[in-house]
Amino acid sequence: MNNDAGLRPRDGFERARAGDGVLVHEVDGERIPLILRHKDVRAAIRDWETFSSDAPFRVPIPSEENVRSVRQIPIELDPPQHSAFRKLLDPWFLRPTKPDYVARIETLVETMLDRARRAGEVEIVSEFALPLQSHALAILLEMPQTEAERWIQWGNSMYREGDGATKGRQLETYISEQLERARANEEADDFFAFLTRLELDDQPLDHETLSGIANLTFAGGRDTVINAISEIVAQLVHNPADARAIADDPGLVNVAVEEFVRFTSPLSFIGRVCPAETDILGCSVPPDGRVGLCFASANHDETVFDQPNVFRIDRRPNPHVGFGGGKHVCLGSAHARSLLRALVERLSPMAHKVTLLEELPASERIGDSSRRLGYRRLMARLS
Repeated sequence: MNNDAGLRPRDGFERARAGDGVLVHEVDGERIPLILRHKDVRAAIRDWETFSSDAPFRVPIPSEENVRSVRQIPIELDPPQHSAFRKLLDPWFLRPTKPDYVARIETLVETMLDRARRAGEVEIVSEFALPLQSHALAILLEMPQTEAERWIQWGNSMYREGDGATKGRQLETYISEQLERARANEEADDFFAFLTRLELDDQPLDHETLSGIANLTFAGGRDTVINAISEIVAQLVHNPADARAIADDPGLVNVAVEEFVRFTSPLSFIGRVCPAETDILGCSVPPDGRVGLCFASANHDETVFDQPNVFRIDRRPNPHVGFGGGKHVCLGSAHARSLLRALVERLSPMAHKVTLLEELPASERIGDSSRRLGYRRLMARLS
């Protein structure tokens, strides 16, 4: 069940991972060492005192102080503050594990696939993955599906596509409007109403904190989910044996989704800040300097994954870090898994009826390396 070699995301980190285990990535004049090995990334995830997330705007790489004005919560906090907010938010973000939620996501995927079939030809990234991500987000937030049409206009990435500063202001204005609406409507039961009723230490959360939570919810998993959707479509179409195996054995769906996340690694890396001078495998980081946890490299570490550049729908075990890990494991991972599982389960039986007409893979330059990361354009015909 191997993928076509031409479609394989290039690891790009093999030499550096086998050598020093670190790769310096220069971003906006800042030299950021990326931690590459699986065991080192996992260790850094656990060591939040050395590798801190308490760094507003600086957890993403590149940093985002020029495109937003609020700290994203809880991702830009350390314990115990981070743990306190996760306890508040988990009841909402774990809803995707419930059967009724799963059924709604499955219905959405079926509707989107049927729409694509009726259209005949569809550009998977902008006309399928982006709308699917936005309409699924409306389900997560218990918002009207008509709101998704507005979110679609923001594009594949909130801050890294087009004028990020302008879109950032649009998002913050939208969030403020929704919070004001929720406060004025005592009967509202959507995500914004949920936020306005949260309390920490018996005190309601202020507007800036609520805005930071909502900002992360909208911007945090947008491009990563879109990348994952487009990669799944291409992989299943190019690997009909895998698609048939999943169609014949639905028990493979969950395992295959974890392999899709490992293999494609929709988020290449995430930043941490070292409060004190720190040695990273021989690379010195000054106080308040940043490092990167390179999930894409860790997920292809040959000391952990047998033949890591081979896509296997039945890979077990699969200790990937595609959703991060530890206390900072992705807040939206349950929602993302629910969506990707529904897509894999429903696309697999019909993948042989999909023809890819045009493929323009996207790539990401990292230090002196590069890797495949989703698609710029993926035209398909669904018969």
